[in-house]
Amino acid sequence: MTAESKKSWLAWLLVFIMLTAGLGIRLFDLTDPPLDFHPTRQLRGAIIARGIYYKILPDADPQLQQMAAFYAETMGKFEPPILETLVAYTYRLMGNESVWVARLYSSLFWIIGGVFIYLLGRRMTSTAGAMTALGYYLFLPFAVQASRSFQPDPMMVMWLVIFTYALYQWGEKPSWKWTVITGVAGGLAILTKPVAVYIVAAAAVAVVLYTLGLSKSLRRGEVWVMLLLMAIPSLGYYFLLGRSDAGDYIANWTIALSHLIIEPAFYVRWLSFVQNWMSFPIILLALIGVVIASPRNKALLCGLWVGYFIYGLTLPYQMYTHNYYHLQLVPILGLSLTTVGQVVYAHLREQSKLWMSVSAAVMLLAVIFP
Repeated sequence: MTAESKKSWLAWLLVFIMLTAGLGIRLFDLTDPPLDFHPTRQLRGAIIARGIYYKILPDADPQLQQMAAFYAETMGKFEPPILETLVAYTYRLMGNESVWVARLYSSLFWIIGGVFIYLLGRRMTSTAGAMTALGYYLFLPFAVQASRSFQPDPMMVMWLVIFTYALYQWGEKPSWKWTVITGVAGGLAILTKPVAVYIVAAAAVAVVLYTLGLSKSLRRGEVWVMLLLMAIPSLGYYFLLGRSDAGDYIANWTIALSHLIIEPAFYVRWLSFVQNWMSFPIILLALIGVVIASPRNKALLCGLWVGYFIYGLTLPYQMYTHNYYHLQLVPILGLSLTTVGQVVYAHLREQSKLWMSVSAAVMLLAVIFP
């Protein structure tokens, strides 16, 4: 085994340990009721899953079936019940209604996203940069709590990360393979939860313009196919099937509250709220990471950040009241830290083994203590 292959093997072993630890933390108190994080939102998912479960249960009591369907119908239809359907069919296989199944699925979705965070971070910078991104993504306390909840958000983040990885690959060498993967992953992210459209669109525009320029972008078939693949799933669900209360949601939460975006206090509340969950020093380090990133990385990261900012302007009230509306910021911050992690590691390598051990202990404490 060469030194290079040994180093790669050790890196993947460490990644496996981190992913296993990340999953283990999320499965703690697995069977507890979903009351630990935004219980109203989680119970909404449980009620919809129960309605689907009794609908597909062949020997269900008719009265219970009717009651379950009634309560499920009272829930607002803001996104397709993908997770709820998956959970309901798992109930069917298990032969009973176990709400903790949703916690397991959400945790697994987040861990899958972590694999692609590492792959993308390594491609953007180095193994050290990728480890930095993965560590933040897996062990941020807010991310641990939010990514195991009965909500579509962890699945949406998974598709966003896969989309970002595929988009970066396409930007390095445009091909039909990565066009299709990017379009499908972006489309599934938007279908899972429509608010993903802002980040998907802004990142795609940034990378396409950086790679091809405006004039070539408008003439390339791959770009238009990518756009269609991103749009078709959601257009089919929301417009052709007409199965959404999104119109009322936009009227009540975007249009009616749009006056907030012209108030300076809104931006102070937004930043103050986010730093409570993400850590203000980390946010500053991530922004510095964007500034010192390579041109290609900077294009992608700026696209992600701009998409997040535009998203915040469209849902101003939620930006300082609902912390799970910021879950997609976690991978953006992680990826923005890759360059910082790479620079720090390069300087640590110049230190003695004693100081490298001290640094490792400090980083381990930074993970465990929160």
